[in-house]
Amino acid sequence: MASTADIRNGLCIKHNHDIYKIIEFLHVKPGKGPAFVRTKLKSLTNGKVLDNTFSAGHKIDVVRVETHTFQFLYSEGSEFYFMNTESFEQITLNRDILDAPDLLKEGTLVMVQINTETDLPLSVDMPASIVLEVTYTEPGVKGNTATNATKPAKVETGASVNVPLFINEGDKIKIDTATGNYMERVKE
Repeated sequence: MASTADIRNGLCIKHNHDIYKIIEFLHVKPGKGPAFVRTKLKSLTNGKVLDNTFSAGHKIDVVRVETHTFQFLYSEGSEFYFMNTESFEQITLNRDILDAPDLLKEGTLVMVQINTETDLPLSVDMPASIVLEVTYTEPGVKGNTATNATKPAKVETGASVNVPLFINEGDKIKIDTATGNYMERVKE
């Protein structure tokens, strides 16, 4: 058992007969009344996000997890196949457990958290950013700009991302996996 003082991003806890991962948290000490911790929890079974408030000192049930590096191999329908880079063991995960499945490129290394009690995968942590090639976008017209003008672009994984007008087909771009937003053009 742990308390609210042990809460941190990425911590997996048992709450309301389900396993949740803490996405965000904020310790609040109001001028009047007791302190509390406001959290945003993501269910690891169905992917739903829940806002919850714990009073200070509240006991929480922490789930012991191990983190392993896996390589994304391929997807087939809603099933995604990964291989452990140490033991070469393969696992299959459903699309729902992934945060940004449209941005996964074959060969990408991800961190998979596995419940030590049941040996079942709980969540997949993507790298902070990923570099993908633009496969289709409309050409940007010179003089057709306004402040921060963007256009839709398709990347090699099939995802659609809004990019600045100067991005062309064949360009490699860096995408933030947490938000799915364009970060910068990558020159190689």
